[in-house]
Amino acid sequence: MADALMVHPDREFIREVAQNSGGELKKCFQCATCSSVCSLSTESRPFPRQQVLEAQWGMGDQLIGDPAVWLCHDCGDCTARCPRGARPSAIMDAIRMAVIRRLAFPRFMGNMVGRRENGAIMFVFSALVLLAIAILPAIRSATRPLVFAQMFPKDRLEPLFFVVGAYVVLALAMGAVRFAKALRASGADGPILPALIPVLLEIIRHRRFASCGTGHVRRWGHLFVLSGFLGLAAMGTTVGIGSLLGLIDTPIPTLNPLKIFANLCALSLVIGVSLLVWNRMTDREKRAGSSFCDWYFLSLVGGVGLTGILSETLRLAQNPDWMFSVYYIHLSLVLTLFLCTPYSKFVHFLYRTMAMAATWRENQSPGQVLVGVRGSEITSA
Repeated sequence: MADALMVHPDREFIREVAQNSGGELKKCFQCATCSSVCSLSTESRPFPRQQVLEAQWGMGDQLIGDPAVWLCHDCGDCTARCPRGARPSAIMDAIRMAVIRRLAFPRFMGNMVGRRENGAIMFVFSALVLLAIAILPAIRSATRPLVFAQMFPKDRLEPLFFVVGAYVVLALAMGAVRFAKALRASGADGPILPALIPVLLEIIRHRRFASCGTGHVRRWGHLFVLSGFLGLAAMGTTVGIGSLLGLIDTPIPTLNPLKIFANLCALSLVIGVSLLVWNRMTDREKRAGSSFCDWYFLSLVGGVGLTGILSETLRLAQNPDWMFSVYYIHLSLVLTLFLCTPYSKFVHFLYRTMAMAATWRENQSPGQVLVGVRGSEITSA
């Protein structure tokens, strides 16, 4: 006889997942169609049926360390074929949101970011911080050529972003440590560090997205957004350190390779967000399963890209009436995005990488197959 399992339902976890998945959690009657059609679900770690069941029972502690929560790429094949309309992909996304909040450091930030009632708080906070370091009287009497440093001096702006950057790195590191412990507790004991290189190469190519039947547009949108964000983060760090050391003078000339690369990254953000928004608006199931956190995140990322491009255009046009105002909005959005990074969908990059690395060895084992079925074809790993 199988051992009895004592379940202590976490009612808050159930409520949170049900609310963020569009209230479809209880529709699932465990037919396992979702796990059968998923081209990424493996024999050793099938999903999303098991995870949906555990969410229904409020088994949050088990889900926090379950790598399958992150092996799911939200391609939507399961939702497209669910006979109950339970939207398993939306439920998995809601589970990831709940897990992020429980891994967050500090915890109150995880609970605050992404909630509808707190939607404007982070932006208002960022705007007030930037207003405190701005030199507003100097704008009217600024000499030409007009530069943004006349409103936000580098000796004030750069320290602010370095402090925020250090905070983000600390928050991400603490989340990674907590997640690593949860992975080990769940039995995902594969070596993470040795598998990072092949996993990162796979993520860069977005190979698993390519195997999804309904997520091709989302694959490209996701790729453009991730590439643009990482490029801009690297560029901002490089220019900030270079400026601090006196090696780089800003504003950087338009035809400078660094400026060209940064502009391409901003354009990549805008293209990626446009593709993701178009995908959600044209896909009824995806639109119905989108949470406030999804739209808030897309608005932030798209706003950063658009205001960045517009700010540079206005500076080149030497338009004093709008360039400083738009740049102020741009910086507020950038600061908000940075503060939200450890608690938003950008942290998927960290946790998914760790989950894939922890299970990399078992997924490369001979005979390991994916259980997903497309028509009559069983896809192999």
